[in-house]
Amino acid sequence: MPNTKASEARPGRTGGATRVLADQSASKAVFLSGSLMLHVTRMSLTTSIGLMAIFAVDFVDMIFISMLGNDALAAAVGYAGTLLFFTNAINIGLSIAAGALVARELGAGRAEQARHYASSVAVLGMIVGLITSILVLLNLSYLLSVLGAEGEVLRLATRYVSIILPTMCVMSIAMVAMAVLRGHGDARRSMMATIYGGLVNAVLDPILIFAVGLGLDGAAIASVMARLCMLAAALWPALRVHKGFARPSLKQVARDMGPVRAIAIPAVLTNVATPIGNAIVVREIAQYGTDAVAGMAVIGRLLPVAFSVIFALSGAIGPIIGQNYGAEKFDRVRAAFLAGIKFTAIYVLCMSAILFLLRAPIADLFAAQGETRILIYLFCGPLALASFFNGVIFVTNASFNNLGHPVYSTWINWGRHTIGTWVFATIGSQVAGASGVLLGQAFGGVIFAVIGWVLVARVVARLERARALEPFADEGRLHSLFGRRGW
Repeated sequence: MPNTKASEARPGRTGGATRVLADQSASKAVFLSGSLMLHVTRMSLTTSIGLMAIFAVDFVDMIFISMLGNDALAAAVGYAGTLLFFTNAINIGLSIAAGALVARELGAGRAEQARHYASSVAVLGMIVGLITSILVLLNLSYLLSVLGAEGEVLRLATRYVSIILPTMCVMSIAMVAMAVLRGHGDARRSMMATIYGGLVNAVLDPILIFAVGLGLDGAAIASVMARLCMLAAALWPALRVHKGFARPSLKQVARDMGPVRAIAIPAVLTNVATPIGNAIVVREIAQYGTDAVAGMAVIGRLLPVAFSVIFALSGAIGPIIGQNYGAEKFDRVRAAFLAGIKFTAIYVLCMSAILFLLRAPIADLFAAQGETRILIYLFCGPLALASFFNGVIFVTNASFNNLGHPVYSTWINWGRHTIGTWVFATIGSQVAGASGVLLGQAFGGVIFAVIGWVLVARVVARLERARALEPFADEGRLHSLFGRRGW
């Protein structure tokens, strides 16, 4: 169990001092008491504000690019965004590992080990970021053509990705630092890092795109500068305020590789599944023409702006579950999961109503016509309501990652983004064209959300049973010890 090592480290007369140190470390675990719904709400809303800043800038990017009057530019951003999401999924996976390990160790009262884990994940993120960037850049045109890009769209998408991708390692360290901040319960500073990045991007976008005349290149350069700003804004408070990182050491990285790998690899695989599912949808949509791809690109920018709170929920609820798991408070783990589900339902209902009322102005904002307008209207209706099931999957994935079962989240995400996407998107395409592709994708999400919910309930019940049996295991060890000493 999570606290076994801590309890074993309290022998003899030194136990009191060790316990004091552990309690001082545990005092940093702010989620072990208080209202769980309040914790979930505060963490989700705070985290989402930062995410919304980034997503809103991406949304404005699309508006600026649409103003250039070239549909190929919007389609290029759609293809490039799918590929960049794939590379960023690796960063997300590593940050999940950092957040889960840091929260768990803080809950168990092991702050020093939390710092070592944070540093080890950051070093791995830098190494993996450099290697991945090189491999993708060497095969960039091929990868984009596999997604369906061709001709002028392929050329534009290749140039856009070539500017942004080399900063993958920068983004990796920034995301690990933000995960460390959330692990300490400091959602505000994590939020500010993304807000600062969004502000830099928002200021530079019109200057570079229009004033300097760089067009799509200007949007890419603005994104690079925003990533550098986020790195500085997240790493500084993580180091200075929380002392969340230990001095980097390859020897320490090697020692931490086991527990880091146990979460990081399944988490990376889990997040890699998402762009694969998106790629399947893009390829299905591509057969309906540039208007359909442009419509999906607009939805891809609108979705995270409208539902940034749901996107943030996974990173927000993870530290809450992780700290309580580390402290073996399984009743609060279960309650935190249910609080996350309730929060998701309330938010999705409210946002779906807003989108439905604003569907026409949103479509007019992009001067959307034909298939593009149809898809935007579809998103502002049933697809928005279906986001509830995406939210359930986010909460279940965060639960698995922080409860020591990250492989479950891998299977759920891969099932949802392969079988759950390809089969139903293909059927939907045959029945209702481009709209059917998106409806089929949403239906697959419903099935795997239910599966994930059931699995989380079983995992928590198993942990509770194991904890209930633990006192008898301790009694057996005492009898064995006394017997060997002849008592």
